[in-house]
Formats: sequence, structure tokens, C-alpha cells
Amino acid sequence: MLKTGTVIQSNGSNCIVTSDNQKYDCVIKGKLRQKGYNSTNPVAVGDIVEFDISIEPATIASIHERRNCIIRKSTNLSKQSHIIAANIDQAVFVFTMHHPETTTVFLDRFLVSAESYSIPTIIIFNKIDIYKPEEFDQVAELMATYAEIGYKVLDVSVTKNHNIDAVREILKDKVSLISGQSGVGKTSIVNAVSGLNLKTASISESHDSGKHTTSFAQMLPLDFGGYIIDTPGVRAFGLVELERNCISHYFPEIFKTAENCRFYNCTHTNEPGCAVKEAVENGEIAWSRYHSYTNIFFDEDEKHRREDY
Repeated sequence: MLKTGTVIQSNGSNCIVTSDNQKYDCVIKGKLRQKGYNSTNPVAVGDIVEFDISIEPATIASIHERRNCIIRKSTNLSKQSHIIAANIDQAVFVFTMHHPETTTVFLDRFLVSAESYSIPTIIIFNKIDIYKPEEFDQVAELMATYAEIGYKVLDVSVTKNHNIDAVREILKDKVSLISGQSGVGKTSIVNAVSGLNLKTASISESHDSGKHTTSFAQMLPLDFGGYIIDTPGVRAFGLVELERNCISHYFPEIFKTAENCRFYNCTHTNEPGCAVKEAVENGEIAWSRYHSYTNIFFDEDEKHRREDY
């Protein structure tokens, strides 16, 4: 007997699927795993699936077409990609200046992946209570940069209960993926807005990095409406399925400015008459964003291929 349901937890070949307010432990049909999916996880949290409950254990037989997904390079060399989550309404990226440090290249790689599937992204600048005045000025400058591009930005402190209500309003009645590096406070934010009591861990003092507390992706219902997909922390974000000459399309301010370039196929790297490079020199496009663009265009960060959750 086939039923239709939503994957709410994924851990290797085992999943939990919800249907008609019931949860089912499922495995992925072997044929499905070998069907040419160029991914470490053919079934991801958020997927709509058909599963057979007439056999034990219940078995996922097919996946409905995804309307979108967040995807990154896999560390498994035999596979190309890892799907973080599928069929989401929005993504929430949590950024910290330090404890741990999040680079703007990392942030921009995530934003490009979301832009490629037209997924709206909110950027939370977390742990603002720990910053010195000059560091807060840097955060404010970054927030202004991304707000001007068109992203919704929010400064948050869980310990001070700052803007927690605003986060709750953003998440209300949406299916939201929350992502970022280990230790940036994703799970603490989820706990603060939802009343859930998910496990958290302290930052490693020796490496100024987070410890993994979320070991698999899971979709959690919010008591005020909507769902949050909590995921393992990502140490790096390698991009897949992007045509090199389309990368600039996923930087909204670069794409808009490129209309004024001398050459229609300008790569914005070494061509004369490049309006994008001129805008960077004039401060109209942030240098950090242009640096992220060239980093992706030339695929300079090989570590983004190798790092693991």
C-alpha cells in the first residue's frame, strides 16, 4: 500500500516520513539509491515521497519533483553533491564575526546556491552581545551592504533576547531552513523561538569553532505555525550545478550593473569597459562581494570541496 508523505528526518539510508499526522520509519529502496542520482542522499528532508507500508520496514519507492533545494558539493568523491533540504519557503543563514568566524565568501557561496533556486534568504547576524564597539561597527556595515542588495538582515542575541520575536515572525507559517557553520548558534536560536530543548554545545576554545550537536537534518514543527529544518553545521560550502558564465546572475547587484558592460559576455575579470569593476572601484559594489564572485568564478577554494559537516 502506497502512501504520500514528507521526509522530516534523514540519516543515511533511513528516514522518518510523516503522513496523516503519523510518523513512519522508512528505508530507501535500493533501486532508488542506484537510479543515477548524483548525490550522497537521493532523499532529503523536505522531500515529498511515495512509500510502501505493506512491507517491513516501510520503503520509500519514489520522490516527487522538487520545487527547489539547497545543495552543496559532497565530500564523498564518488558523488557530486549533497542535498541539504528540499521544498523550502525560505532559508535563514546565521552569521557570526567570531566564535566562530564566518567569512563573507562562505556566506556568499550559500546565497548563490539559494539564488540559483530563487529561494529567499534572511541573514541573521548572531551573538551581537559579545562584540566590541569596533566589531559591532563592522557588523553594521555588513548588514547595510546586504540590506542594500535586497536581503532581509537581522541582528540577534539569544542571551539578551534581542530580536527573538522578530525571528519568530520571520519563521511563522513558513518552511524554513536554518544553516551556517557549527557553533554560530543555529540550535540556540531554534530553542529560543520555539521552546524546543534541542541539544547545544560550547565553542572549542582552542580552535574557536563549534562542536557538532546536530548530526542529521530534521524538520521540526513550530508551535506558532510553520516548520524549521535544523541541519548539521557546515564548515565549508562548495557549489555545484552552476554554469560558469551564469555565476554573476546570482549576485543581484553584479547582474544589474553588468547591463552597462561594453561586452555582453563580459566575465567581469579582465575585460576593458567592465561596468562591474568600475562599480567596485567606485564603492558602488562591495569589494567583499566582488571577491566572492571571483573566488567562485575561478573556483579558488578547493577546501570547499573537501570539508565535511
